[in-house]
Amino acid sequence: MAATLEYLLVEDRLPAAIITLNRPDQLNPLSTGLMKELTSELERQADRPEVRAIVLRGAGRAFSAGHDLKEMADRSLDEEREIFAVCNKLMATVQAIPVPVIAAPHGIATAAGCQLVATCDLAIASDDCRFATSGVRYGLFCSTPGVAVARNVGRKNAMEMLLTGRFVDAATAERWGLINRAVPLQQLDNEVMTLVTELAKLSRYALTLGKEGFYKQVDEKQGEAYRLMAEAISCNAVAPDGKEGIAAFVEKRAPVWSS
Repeated sequence: MAATLEYLLVEDRLPAAIITLNRPDQLNPLSTGLMKELTSELERQADRPEVRAIVLRGAGRAFSAGHDLKEMADRSLDEEREIFAVCNKLMATVQAIPVPVIAAPHGIATAAGCQLVATCDLAIASDDCRFATSGVRYGLFCSTPGVAVARNVGRKNAMEMLLTGRFVDAATAERWGLINRAVPLQQLDNEVMTLVTELAKLSRYALTLGKEGFYKQVDEKQGEAYRLMAEAISCNAVAPDGKEGIAAFVEKRAPVWSS
């Protein structure tokens, strides 16, 4: 089953929902309209119990060239703030929803497009994909993309991307930690769906708790991170799926999840 929205193509390939950015003639820019539609669709898909992962792709030659600069031209300060408030909400939603979000970029992922890849929980790219935070070349430093990029790659690598705006190839992106791995374009779909299948075999409850906890603790100081995660794993252990997993391990059998 597939649906065509104003800016997106949405396809059920259960246990995954595939969301494709669908402005290929413009290299799928993250306009305000697209970002709002994507935010709503992410929330809608995450509420469906049969959806165990969400995959983000781009139609045509690229994943996304970032913000729609035509939309940003001749705007007031408050209007520019609104654009980035919409973007911030999108990025927060990607990490707040309870199912894994997997980016599957090809072609290019630049500026806010690169930010979206960096924000996703997982990312598998085609080996011909290139990444850049290229705004500086147009006098617009990639400040908000830099937040996500710097939380994935080392500081020196992040600053090289941000200060030069140069493209980084997929092999370098993998080595730096911007993506999990790069595969040939013709294998990208199969590689992503293999990952989806693997995730779908796991406890939805445990993945939800784990994703929430990961983003809650990752920027905390170590002591506070351990406090938060000790509480999380304690709650996990007494929940139905936690009890089932422990029992299955002890009894040397496959677990049967309640979620």
